[in-house]
Amino acid sequence: MKLAKDFPILELELGKAGARSVSNVNKLSLLTGTAFPSARGTSEIKGDSFRQLMPPLATPLSVHLSLRVAGRPVKKMEPFSCDTFVALPPATVDNRIIFGKNSDRLCDEVQEVVYFPPAVHDNLGERLKCTYIEIDQVSETYAVVLSRPAWLWGAEMGANEHGVCIGNEAVRGREEVCDEEALLGMDLVRLGLERADTAEKALNVIVDLLEKYGQGGNCTEGRMIFSYHNSFLIADRNEAWILETAGKYWAAEKVQEGVRNISNQLSITTKIDREHPDMRNYAKRKGWWDGKKEFDFAAAYSYLDTAKMMTSSGRYCEGYKLLNKHKGNITFETMMEILRDKPSGINMEGEFLTTASMVSILPQDSSLPCIHFFTGTPDPERSVFKPFIFMPHISQLLDTSSPTFELEDLVKKKSHFKPDRRHPLYQKHEQALEVVNNNEEKAKIMLDNMRKLEKGLFREMESILQNKHLDVEKIVNLFPQCTKDEIQIYQSNLSVKLSLYILEMMTCMKRTQCHIDSFIKVFIECVIGKPCLQSPES
Repeated sequence: MKLAKDFPILELELGKAGARSVSNVNKLSLLTGTAFPSARGTSEIKGDSFRQLMPPLATPLSVHLSLRVAGRPVKKMEPFSCDTFVALPPATVDNRIIFGKNSDRLCDEVQEVVYFPPAVHDNLGERLKCTYIEIDQVSETYAVVLSRPAWLWGAEMGANEHGVCIGNEAVRGREEVCDEEALLGMDLVRLGLERADTAEKALNVIVDLLEKYGQGGNCTEGRMIFSYHNSFLIADRNEAWILETAGKYWAAEKVQEGVRNISNQLSITTKIDREHPDMRNYAKRKGWWDGKKEFDFAAAYSYLDTAKMMTSSGRYCEGYKLLNKHKGNITFETMMEILRDKPSGINMEGEFLTTASMVSILPQDSSLPCIHFFTGTPDPERSVFKPFIFMPHISQLLDTSSPTFELEDLVKKKSHFKPDRRHPLYQKHEQALEVVNNNEEKAKIMLDNMRKLEKGLFREMESILQNKHLDVEKIVNLFPQCTKDEIQIYQSNLSVKLSLYILEMMTCMKRTQCHIDSFIKVFIECVIGKPCLQSPES
């Protein structure tokens, strides 16, 4: 992926060559004019921590991004972000539909995993506040589990109690992207899940809302302007739908077998099962289609040469190859392997990185539960996929829920400051990776323990699907308990680090006869992440 140093105007804003050593987070802070205050009531943000998560990857860029520094335009880029996949029988085993998504976002953005129970809304005049605008509420909403950037209302991906899963992608084409505030694509993901019990009904919800309210607005927190159109992959126990949009215009493709994926480009060509009623006429009026040759949505509404779409080196093509490589034997573990694949660029690194991942098992046998796995942390290769099953009275997901800032409506105020939104799991994951970053032996031990936890969870979930038996009491606390088990792995590594510090400090005290005050000072520095043991001379 191209970094700031690859664009001269951005290099200037970052202080030329000297800024190349700045961490990813600090680059973005300088680039966008944002700063990271010490959040009161929450732990201090460590700006350099993401540097140790991912090295940069040289990959081309592909969605509308407009950067502004100090209120003036800097440069428009086209960044990669997200890949969504679905596999249906006969490409899968045991008559299951497998859904998966990597959410690729700015590297300083925290993604939380949250649950919202079903609800009845008696006041039909009630208005629902989404990220930027208010819309009409409906009489009933379904239970949903969402993986979402912690600053907004919508979601990057999620599922509902009826086995509907949705993931969205940023796309651009010939139609101008509107920066005016409307519904974000991420708002539409959540609204589709809350209001529909099948994939096609979710499609109906999204296109109706698109027609009524439109799509638009800044898709990132802070001063950076990041807006785009959206494509969606929507799946349930029986089928999947690809929905791709350009402003208010759209086309949809039904998928009933095999494999399909979407990335940051329009991919619906001539197989169009549903469409906006004026979609073809609009393309004709704009001169994008002559009205004679067979209508190709991606060719008309974007700049793609669709004849070469499946032979390019982009992530869409790479994802399709990975799906087809395993076609006929795809399981949920196969999907996780695809999401963890770095050579293809699916598991993204750099200023844009994979900040969270999701995989779902949707059995076609309705007597079996759907199982949804979420990471809630960056880099699926160094994260644990934890299972969630819908059940009445689900325990709240406190360890993957970010702090709230009720006194400040930061989104509406368009604050240039980003609060510390790291949830407990995110913090421990970040700290543990810092510990093992330069120690291969510790890294191997920690990753082995993470995989052991994960494999055990996989066996349990497979047993549920094979034996059709649910331990209700256990399932209610399933995701929260898995998260605590993952945190325990990270804490054990942090405890080793702290023990080594204490041993080193005691040795230092004995050697230098330093005062207890000095011991306390150094101990505190170690605890807060500043291990600066100094000699008496300094």
